[in-house]
Amino acid sequence: MISEVFIRRPVTAIVISLVILLVGTLSILNLPISQYPNISPPVVSINGNFTGADAQTVEQTVTTPVETQINGSPGMTYLSSNSTSTGQMSMDVNFEVGTDVDIATLDVQNRVSIAEPRLPEEVRRLGLTVRKRNPTIMMVVTFYSPKGSHDIKFLDNYTNIYIRDAILRVPGVGDINTVGEEFSMRVWLRPDKLSQLGVSPTEVAAALREQNVQVAAGSVGGAPQFSSQAFEYPLTVNGKLTGTEQFENVVVRTRPEDGSIVYLRDVARLELGSFGYTRQAFINGQPATFLLVYQSPGSNALDTAEGVYAALSNLKKTFPADMDYKVSFETVSVVEVSIEEVIHTLVEALVLVILVVFLFLQNWRATLVPILAIPVSIVGTFIFFIPLGFTINTLTLFGFVLAIGIVVDDAIVVVEAVQHYIDHEGLSPKDATLKAMKDITAPVIAIALILAAVFIPVGFIPGIVGRLYQQFAITIAISVLISAFVALTLTPALCSLMLRPMKLDEKSRGLNKFFYKFNQWFARVTNSYSNGVRKSIKAAPLVLILLVCLYAGTIGLFRAKPSGFIPTEDEGRLYVTFELPQAASSNRTIAVLKDISEILRTTPGINNYSAIAGLNVLNFSIKSNSGTIFVQLKPWAEREEAEVQLFAIIGALQQKFATIKDANIVVVPPPAIPGLGRTGGFSFMLQQRESTDDIKAFEGVVNNFLAEVRKRPEITGAFTFFTARTPGYQLQVDREKVKKMGVSLSDVFSTMSTYMGSQYVNDFTMYGRNFRVVTQADTAFRDDIGDLGQYFVLNQQGKSVPLSVLVSSTVTENAPVVSHYNLFRSTEINGNPAPGYSSGQAIAALKEVAAQVLPAGYGYEFSG
Repeated sequence: MISEVFIRRPVTAIVISLVILLVGTLSILNLPISQYPNISPPVVSINGNFTGADAQTVEQTVTTPVETQINGSPGMTYLSSNSTSTGQMSMDVNFEVGTDVDIATLDVQNRVSIAEPRLPEEVRRLGLTVRKRNPTIMMVVTFYSPKGSHDIKFLDNYTNIYIRDAILRVPGVGDINTVGEEFSMRVWLRPDKLSQLGVSPTEVAAALREQNVQVAAGSVGGAPQFSSQAFEYPLTVNGKLTGTEQFENVVVRTRPEDGSIVYLRDVARLELGSFGYTRQAFINGQPATFLLVYQSPGSNALDTAEGVYAALSNLKKTFPADMDYKVSFETVSVVEVSIEEVIHTLVEALVLVILVVFLFLQNWRATLVPILAIPVSIVGTFIFFIPLGFTINTLTLFGFVLAIGIVVDDAIVVVEAVQHYIDHEGLSPKDATLKAMKDITAPVIAIALILAAVFIPVGFIPGIVGRLYQQFAITIAISVLISAFVALTLTPALCSLMLRPMKLDEKSRGLNKFFYKFNQWFARVTNSYSNGVRKSIKAAPLVLILLVCLYAGTIGLFRAKPSGFIPTEDEGRLYVTFELPQAASSNRTIAVLKDISEILRTTPGINNYSAIAGLNVLNFSIKSNSGTIFVQLKPWAEREEAEVQLFAIIGALQQKFATIKDANIVVVPPPAIPGLGRTGGFSFMLQQRESTDDIKAFEGVVNNFLAEVRKRPEITGAFTFFTARTPGYQLQVDREKVKKMGVSLSDVFSTMSTYMGSQYVNDFTMYGRNFRVVTQADTAFRDDIGDLGQYFVLNQQGKSVPLSVLVSSTVTENAPVVSHYNLFRSTEINGNPAPGYSSGQAIAALKEVAAQVLPAGYGYEFSG
């Protein structure tokens, strides 16, 4: 008999249990803490830049070649990308849950390397970045100048140089994106001066490459050397330019006939500016720089946040005067509050179990034995979390809430059996325990195995749902098995040491008198139940009919009940995304952003709001007419009234934003589970699967589909930001005329690209960092299509030829963002189930509309 050893040597059982408690406690201290199990798919992101290109050019020349090469990467589930009119290409490769993200990143990097030779030279020079990332922002840290003495350029670069890398070293921080622009030596070209002096933009770039270069000058007296050589001196040379003045003195051209020199300052304005000017950030309406901090997979969210706060506190001591920071948006507090709530429930369940056990065992000694089994079973379960890759989260803790009532059962069975032999056969505690364990060892083992067999299969359910409940089920199964082990080791040992004879009668006093009365009442309840069972047996046919009706009603209610994945909860934050009419300038975007900020400032329940002009968070595209605001609500303890709950605030904001006529404004909650989608609700990917370049036909299908979706009662707030109606110009180069006039066609293209777009030339060094040198036409020479008349190219005779003679323009309409989903052109349609409907009903409605209105050559998929 297994238990006999521990009954005769109780110290052994106690030591084993203490070891289990110790190892379990150490495991708890080293386990990650999160809101949910890690069920979000690993993501590898690829980013590139084709400066000056429109969205469809980026799509055709950058996105498609890279997508084609990456498609089919082992473990890949889906692939999404965005190509924007600012020349940006962003791509997310999603993998199956459980995929080793490091190996996946390496595979994607290798595939990108294969695709790179097919990409435009400008893209290759700027490079493609491949990195693994957590799709959910952990916090937004905002840096600003309270009195406004520091401009945004200073804040951007101080944050990049001195703060970003320090935060990135905090354990648990996976990545940081900076919303701000780094320094760049901007060479603002003057086409009129260039034409006057007969200099081309290509010649300017060549001069910069020639005269701004790092040189390895060698050394004096270096090896091999004469035996008499006593010293060796390293040599340095001023090849790399370091400041605006040195760049101004770059020699672009010399004239041997008269000795004249054309300096860069003669044909351009030099400025230590920014590499980009498309995004601007604000905190509560004040200009700022943002750090978007992402948590690394598998790390402890609470410890990571604490480390970031500590690092920021130390860094603040070195801030220049009139610079401060604020954590304006964070996702960690909801994790902390959720864990605290479940722990409170766990404690309440423990107290209730103790009271119930004491009520029925009616002896503190007998009660103490099963109660001591609870912490051993619960804490011991954590030992298996590390090898299984589990985390401390709301679902595993909820599993413990349920397990508390189960793990105590085995110990109660043992105590009841031992107490029976002590009270009815007069055996000593040790003898009673030995006899009882001979009777119940097999049943205890069988009970544990049966309970484990109920929960373990849940862990093998495939897909995200299976991964979500896997830790919950396995936690209960492990705790049940440990409780059986405790019931065969520690519990009998404690019974042999602690139990004593017990007798209650009508002469009992105090608490024992209450127990005596309770037992009498419970006996009457038991007798009534027994009588009811006897009558049911006699009327078995009627009982069977009632049982069938009950089953039928249950099935009917199950089918009628709306289905969904996880309800959206108040997580203390929300997003506001908006777009202005197509081709609206960044100045108009900022004006609307200020109107939105004023509404947010006066709305009850809102604590902070951080805004980015030029970024759409729903597809992470950079557009001058869009913006995103991260809204942090006040703590839940300060929002107990109904009007300041999440959905009440969303409703109030939507009503107020309706008064702003210049923009389409959307207010969305965060996704129910971080990493599964960018917002709450559904993400419907409508795909153009036919082979065509007609993106306007796709827009018509999208608008028709969306109009029908909005008629469905199951869906509310359906929207998309897709459009193919952004005004633009189509430039036509007369190739025959170009050749007749002795002009190089490549010079025509490079001149347009440099002036209207920009050209990355090379790098310069400042503050110990490398920054880019960029040439572009000055602002006054590129604010109208008519400025093409000011651009000139040189022919073979060195004469200036107006670009307007070679190039004509026509007004056209284009898509500012072209998205792909699994290689097909697509658009994302977001929305939410209407009140009273579930996400399952909303998804079913979307499928019905798609079957009714989508023409041949179009399809759909769900994402997130």
